[in-house]
Amino acid sequence: MRRDRPDITVLGLLLVLLAASQQSINAQSSVINVPTTDVLPPQKVYVEVDYFTHPTPYRNGGFHSFGPSIIYGVRKNVEVGLNIYYTVSSEPAELELQPNAKWRFYSDEGSGFAAAAGGIVLISLKNRAATNTTAALYLTLSQKIKMKYGPNITAGTYGFVGRMEEGETRGGLLLGLEQPLHRKVMFVADWFSGNNAFGYGSAGLGITLPKDSYLYAGYSFGNRGRGNNYLGIFFGRTF
Repeated sequence: MRRDRPDITVLGLLLVLLAASQQSINAQSSVINVPTTDVLPPQKVYVEVDYFTHPTPYRNGGFHSFGPSIIYGVRKNVEVGLNIYYTVSSEPAELELQPNAKWRFYSDEGSGFAAAAGGIVLISLKNRAATNTTAALYLTLSQKIKMKYGPNITAGTYGFVGRMEEGETRGGLLLGLEQPLHRKVMFVADWFSGNNAFGYGSAGLGITLPKDSYLYAGYSFGNRGRGNNYLGIFFGRTF
């Protein structure tokens, strides 16, 4: 899974990006926030730099969050990862670690159907007295439509383990769509149901760059709460 968003996750603002490339755009380990059934090949490494912002003054709920995400293909159909995010807002600065893992336990290239399971742990390294360490477990199913520019559709369920804040839901459904618009450009959208750290709907564009690099940008809206939204920009490369 690519990441959890600090107090938030990408339907609104779509950034039009231009790029030249020798290859077609590839699916990645998550749509935007929802995990896909894809995994990295063995011994491959994917490194991503992420930036999120709610572009208003801190006193009005604005924030800036940034950090790296690293995914490693351990063996066939298994990958592990680590996200590190530093967030600046009106509250004390926060640093969060998010170790994660995914296992694709079924894949049929002929039919385009696949299934995967995984999890992510959210560990705050600052303000530990006021934050909870929780883990989210998920199951995802995907269907690739076998046609030119056919979409890849993801659906599944997720649930949290550990202490939750009052009013937060422990889990729900997840949906994702990867729709190629061109061999280099893809429209991406996903949604987590529920009122929690994952409860966002998101949409954006992804573009393949030279040398196995990728650029994604989009916007996320929270399921609840006025102004609960943010812009995300992600640049990654596979080694």
